[in-house]
Amino acid sequence: MTRTLKASLAALLLAAGLTLGPSALAQTKTLRFVAHADLKILDPSFTTAYITRNFGYMVYDTLFAQDASGQPKPQMVDKYSSAKDGKLWSFTLRPGLKFSDGSAVTAADAVASIHRWAGRDGIGRALTSAGAEWQATGPLSFTLTLKEPMGVVLDGLAKPSGFPLVVMPERMAKMPTTAPLAEVLGSGPYLFKRDEWVPGNKVVFVRNPNYVGRSEPPSGLSGNKTPKIDRVEWLYLPDSNSSVNALKAGEVDMIEQVPPDYIAPLRGNPDIKLGSGGSNQGWIVMNQLHPPFDNPKVRQALLYAVQQEKFLAGMGYPLDMRMTYCATFFVCGSPNDTAAGAEPFRRPDLAKAKQALAAAGYKGEKVVLLLPTDVSYLNAAALVAVQTLKSIGINVDVQSMDWSTVAARRAKKDAPAAGGWNIYVTVAGEFDANSPITNAYLSAACGNSLPGWVCDKPLDELRAAWVRETVPAKRRVLLDKIQTRAYEVAPYIPFGQYMPAYAVRKSVKGIDKIWSIPTLWVLDK
Repeated sequence: MTRTLKASLAALLLAAGLTLGPSALAQTKTLRFVAHADLKILDPSFTTAYITRNFGYMVYDTLFAQDASGQPKPQMVDKYSSAKDGKLWSFTLRPGLKFSDGSAVTAADAVASIHRWAGRDGIGRALTSAGAEWQATGPLSFTLTLKEPMGVVLDGLAKPSGFPLVVMPERMAKMPTTAPLAEVLGSGPYLFKRDEWVPGNKVVFVRNPNYVGRSEPPSGLSGNKTPKIDRVEWLYLPDSNSSVNALKAGEVDMIEQVPPDYIAPLRGNPDIKLGSGGSNQGWIVMNQLHPPFDNPKVRQALLYAVQQEKFLAGMGYPLDMRMTYCATFFVCGSPNDTAAGAEPFRRPDLAKAKQALAAAGYKGEKVVLLLPTDVSYLNAAALVAVQTLKSIGINVDVQSMDWSTVAARRAKKDAPAAGGWNIYVTVAGEFDANSPITNAYLSAACGNSLPGWVCDKPLDELRAAWVRETVPAKRRVLLDKIQTRAYEVAPYIPFGQYMPAYAVRKSVKGIDKIWSIPTLWVLDK
């Protein structure tokens, strides 16, 4: 490392509360983790941003959780049962559960948290449409009554991403959902150290002394989450070169998402292990409240222009970590993989895109695109999106900001000229893409609160039928119809499937147990 680089790195790490000297490593049981984005929103029931979701799992717990094989398992729930007709469910919480302030977790807290979740999440809304009634029947017991049976009850309660069902105190859960909660009070493995939080720099967690773990070993998001590491520091180091050099030098222990350009060099480092937590899909999200993307024909025109290979190559992922083309709105290689409706859009055709755009009535209106500056792969994808939009004659107004600001800005319903937006790019893990009821934008029924505010009544009807259907062959027919309709109205545009990489020093133990969502409580040093 050159003297100049070492000096600049030292200054950056010093700002994050680190030093380059041996004293930085003197603290035992402290994990330094380079997070993929800056944390600004502390409420996982308010936003689908992954940085807030990850924060939620550090400090909150859930009623059920997916294990490493994707099966829903009881987490805060001790026991449950279902009537033969599937219309009545009974649940009992584990005894002795406490929030981090020492107060007891009750069934009333669970029911209020479920109601908060059900107002925003696709599965929660589907349950509500089926006449779901949740009621606390005792200090630790509650019930679910349905007018018709639903096969997604446990899947919903264990949903790992998008809007995970985290349990918070009743008084917090009943607060309006029009703004994110500022208070943090959960029963998860860690405590949030608000007094050490430096937005734009560092988030600190310490072991929650009131956490009550399960007897089962950790698996995915389920099982015992009792931390092995006392203190976790999330560091926000947007300069890729500095974060990678810090990992090599042992100043940080793990990078959540390795910048694609650094994957190949790190593969040859004997002190570093690279891994992947599954598949991601890139999405172009359009605001459907305002012109021009309130017109489905304008949205569909973009489908003709998107070249997936160009997006993923531009992001920098190596060939063995990306697909040349993925036809499904779900996840290629998954049970719901389908090419229904994809054929007209399989090969990019700019001339057809321009023709479709003109036929849709686009007259050169300005389109505000939010460009994230601090997440390298999103920045690259957004720049390819800018090129793609301009190539078919769309008048693009690029507005640059960090990703956390994008996450906050996208929640605004204001007109683009009044501080709103038209388009941004994001990525979705396989949990948020792999079925009509978990795919964040395909599961968003009319009246949803998801940025972009998609609304298509035929899609709503097809999704409702898919949820109710219990015959696998008939569900498959409905799945294909859902995707065919998605290609017709473009609730969003997929721009390819790839596998992100994390990097961790080999001195960290338990990395083989880490999941696609950062389950840092399984790690040790």
